[in-house]
Amino acid sequence: MRPLPLLTLLLASATSAQPSSPQPATLPSFEGQIIYQVMPDRFFDGDQTNNAGVDRSDPRAWHGGDLAGLTQKLPYIAKLGATAVWMTPIYRQQTANSFGTAAYHGYWPADFRDVDPHFGTLADFGTFAGAARTAGLRVVMDQVVNHYGYEAAAVKERPGWFNGPAECASAANRDVDCPLSGLPDLNQSNPEVRRFLLENADFWRGQGVNAFRYDAIKHVERPFLQELLARDRAAGTWTLGEWYDADTGAVAEWQRAGFDSLFLFSLQAAVKQSVMGGGGLGGVAAVLSRQGELPRPGEVALFLDNHDVPRFAQGSLFEDEGQARTRYGLRALMTLRGVPVVWQGTEIALRGGPDPDNRRDMRFEDQWTPAERGVFEAAQGAIAARKASRALSVGAQTLLPTPARLEDDLLLFTREEGGERVLAAWHGGKARRTYSLRLSALGLSAGAQTVTPSLYAGQDAKLSVSGGWLHLSLPGKDAAAFTLK
Repeated sequence: MRPLPLLTLLLASATSAQPSSPQPATLPSFEGQIIYQVMPDRFFDGDQTNNAGVDRSDPRAWHGGDLAGLTQKLPYIAKLGATAVWMTPIYRQQTANSFGTAAYHGYWPADFRDVDPHFGTLADFGTFAGAARTAGLRVVMDQVVNHYGYEAAAVKERPGWFNGPAECASAANRDVDCPLSGLPDLNQSNPEVRRFLLENADFWRGQGVNAFRYDAIKHVERPFLQELLARDRAAGTWTLGEWYDADTGAVAEWQRAGFDSLFLFSLQAAVKQSVMGGGGLGGVAAVLSRQGELPRPGEVALFLDNHDVPRFAQGSLFEDEGQARTRYGLRALMTLRGVPVVWQGTEIALRGGPDPDNRRDMRFEDQWTPAERGVFEAAQGAIAARKASRALSVGAQTLLPTPARLEDDLLLFTREEGGERVLAAWHGGKARRTYSLRLSALGLSAGAQTVTPSLYAGQDAKLSVSGGWLHLSLPGKDAAAFTLK
C-alpha cells in the first residue's frame, strides 16, 4: 500500500527475527501457482451504472473498473495462463478525497465487510468468485489490518479503537503505534479491534476467498498478526505479507512467524538492475545464493513490478527496449522457484512512472500494438512452459558456479523434480553468443545430448552436451529454459 508517493520511504527495510510458531502437518500452499494482480478500478469497466465521479483524465480519480468488468475478463487472465487473481481491496471506501486523491486504490476503507459501490455489490463479488472458481482460478483478496481511511466514520464513532498522539509519543515501536502516512492507526491490542479484524477474515472466507494478501505488515502488532495467521492456517487459507523492501532474511523470519509467503523485494530490485538496467547478473546470483535460508522457498512471491513501484518497462527511456527487456524479465521470472506475480499490464510492457502513473488503465487485445502483442505471447509461452514442467513449477533450485569471467553476463541454475531436470540460463550479453562450459566446473553430471531447443516457444536458444562439455547458444538479453537429461 503506497497511497502517497511522497511518503513511501516510511515503508522501508526489514527488522529483527520473529518468534517461531507451531506448524500443522499440512500447510496451505501456492507453490506451482501463478498470480495475476489486478487493481479493479483500473482494469475493465463492466457496468457503467456505477460510474459516479469517474474521470479517466485524472490519474487520481475513479476510472470505472469494477467487479463486473473483472468477471468479464477472467477468460483473458486464464488465456495468459495465470491460476490465481489477486485484487487490491474492494471494500467500501471513504467517499471524500484526501490529498486530491480518490480512494480508487482500495486502501482507505470505511466498511470492511461491504463492497464499494464503484466496484458493485456483495452479490457481484459472489458472481466473480463463482466464475473464478469455475475457471479454475484461485481468489486472493487484499486485506487491510493496519488502519481505516482518513475520512471513515469509524474514526469519530470509535476513537478508542485507534492509536492517538499519546500512544504514538510513548511508543516503543513507532512503526507500529504511529500512523502510516497519517492514516488512522488501529490498536490491535484492543479486544474489540482484534475480534473485528479476525472476523473480517472469516467473513471474506465465507464469500469464496482462497488466500489473503496482508497490507503493510511492518506496521501491525506482531501478537495480533500471529493470532490472525494461526486462524488462517487452521482454515487452510494461504497468506502473503507485504513488508516493503524485504530481503531474504526478512522473508525467512516472517515465514517462521507464520506467513506462508512474503514478496522478495531484494530479488525484484536485483532483476530490475540487471535485466532492465543493463547491469551484471551478479546481484541476482547473490540473492539466489541465500535461498537456503528460506523455510519454504517454493512459496515466496516473485515479481517484476506492482502498484507501489514504477513500471518495470519504465526502466528504459526507449519503449522498444523496455518491451524487449520486459520480455526477458518475464521469461526469467518463470524460471525461478517461488510464486510468480504478474501485475496487470506487465504482460504487454505497459509503461508508467511513480504512483499514480504506474496505475494506468489496462489495455486489451483490440488496443495492442504488434510489439505489445509480442510481449504478451512471450509471457504466455513462458507461463505455459512453466506449467507443463513439474521441475519449473515446483522443483528444487540449485545455483551453478559460473566462471568469474562470465558472471556478469551468464546466470545458470537447475530446477529438478521427480527425475525431471531443467537448466535455466539468463544471458545479459547484448548479442547472441555461444558458451562452452566444462560440466565438472559447473558441478553438473549429464550424458551426451543432441541439440535441444528452449522450452519457450518462439525463442531461438539451444543446448547440447558432448564430451563432458555443456554448449549453449543464447540470444542477447534473454532467459531460456532447457530440458537437461
